[in-house]
Amino acid sequence: MINNIFVFDIETIPDVETGRKLYDIADLDDDGIARILFQKQLEKTNGASDFLPLYMHKVVAISIVFRQGDQIKVWSLGDLESDESEIVRRFFDGIEKYSPTLVSWNGSGFDLPVLHYRSLKHGIAAPRYWDMGSDDRDMKWNNYISRFHFRHTDLMDVLAAYQPRGSAPLDGLSTMLGFPGKMGMSGASVWEQYQQGELQAIRDYCETDVLNTYLIYLRWELIRGNLDQAGWDKETTLLKDTLRDARKPHLDAFLEAWDA
Repeated sequence: MINNIFVFDIETIPDVETGRKLYDIADLDDDGIARILFQKQLEKTNGASDFLPLYMHKVVAISIVFRQGDQIKVWSLGDLESDESEIVRRFFDGIEKYSPTLVSWNGSGFDLPVLHYRSLKHGIAAPRYWDMGSDDRDMKWNNYISRFHFRHTDLMDVLAAYQPRGSAPLDGLSTMLGFPGKMGMSGASVWEQYQQGELQAIRDYCETDVLNTYLIYLRWELIRGNLDQAGWDKETTLLKDTLRDARKPHLDAFLEAWDA
């Protein structure tokens, strides 16, 4: 049975506040600071990439699919007025409360390290999350931190057999499986959207990404025998009904693309 599953995805922007401190710059706006950060990263990588170090990412959205009991909930933590500290705290509070199985796409390589650094910044305690057997002996053999434990299942890592060259993009694999994939935005455009005040669009996009991840998770549960075809049909029907009942344009669009 699929239960107590907490699928998550984050969206980030450059941490311009830290950038100002690192380079002692006070007379530029946020966009100017971000441009400097991207340029510095290009210089460090000899022009290969402007992707910032993980500690330089600020979280602006965390979206969740939570499968518990006979229900599914799809939402983004906090609201449009919530600051980073609140949404990161809500994420770890959920783990403290439910001790769920975390599911991500590249969560070990990106999302969780970013959340670690941001929880350090804001002083957010999460003893259950960090426990590797000191408080609960069972956590020694199945915890959130160890790469080869399934309490956090990084689907990208697992499906690639833990080989970097085997990794697949979420959009490509979702499309291969007949799921909607990316819908009108990418992670690379989040900073631009944020500057334009389109936080709701970012949250909506993050929710569609986490839905793709959840569908891949269900497919993985099918191939490893935890779901049979009847179980797959039941889970996908429940998800479709949940999206339909939500009556939100981006979820309706996801459902329409999936049905197509």
